[in-house]
Amino acid sequence: MPRLHLHLLSDSTGETLEMIAKAALAQFEDADVVRHFWPMVRSQQHLDRILGEISANPGLVLFTLVNTETRDRLEQRCATLGLPCVAALDAVTNALEQQLGQEAQGRPGRQHMMDEAYFQRVDAIQFTIAHDDGVGWENWEEADILLAGVSRSSKTPTSIYLANRGYKVANIPIVVESPPPPTLYTVRRPLIVGLTTSPERLIAVRRNRLLSLNQAPETAYVDSEHVAREVQYARRMFADNGWPVIDVSRRSIEETAAAVITLYNERKVAGDANPGMKAL
Repeated sequence: MPRLHLHLLSDSTGETLEMIAKAALAQFEDADVVRHFWPMVRSQQHLDRILGEISANPGLVLFTLVNTETRDRLEQRCATLGLPCVAALDAVTNALEQQLGQEAQGRPGRQHMMDEAYFQRVDAIQFTIAHDDGVGWENWEEADILLAGVSRSSKTPTSIYLANRGYKVANIPIVVESPPPPTLYTVRRPLIVGLTTSPERLIAVRRNRLLSLNQAPETAYVDSEHVAREVQYARRMFADNGWPVIDVSRRSIEETAAAVITLYNERKVAGDANPGMKAL
């Protein structure tokens, strides 16, 4: 398979463009791709320097540029070089313009403006970090979501991912020898979700964790009977309290978070339709 040079040009942080490229490349196995990332392209001089690099390493050019002059110069230069040049958001933007009956506002980085949603996301991240691994139980009522599960069931990374989406999340370790605080059974606002996994996968993950910490690999932490008892204890707790459960055995963090958000939205819709339900 030939090597492809992929040039990503953005007049903002380039986060959106990187995600688009990553999602598209995931469809191709063993692709030999060299990514060249060019964020904050907002001047002709900057673009000219980049064009020199593109000329030296020809390949596919993807861009999100709203400045007409910068964009036209990039497209003309790529045409001269005989390189494909793709505006990553044009199709979606054009469709929205037609449906909304108005033109898009060409402002670089508009999606990253420090508006109310931005500060809500920052607040969510701060809350989530401060309420990791059972800490701050007295504030759980302020959370949007509580994730419960045994050790190494992806609670923390899922919490952080959800926080970046604007949700205040606390996570609670379920330990047979140390039951969670009674507050867990009395909170009304948060959605409580149980995360579970197969004992076999849990043992494998825990062994890798112990090895990375240079700790003894043979402890109760990875004993098959002990782990099976932990998982069973957690599942019984989830069932007894009627909490929704997500099996993370074959899910990525993104997939688990998406499932949690779906549950959250369904609960919100049900709560709006039935005011007598638990408040959100």
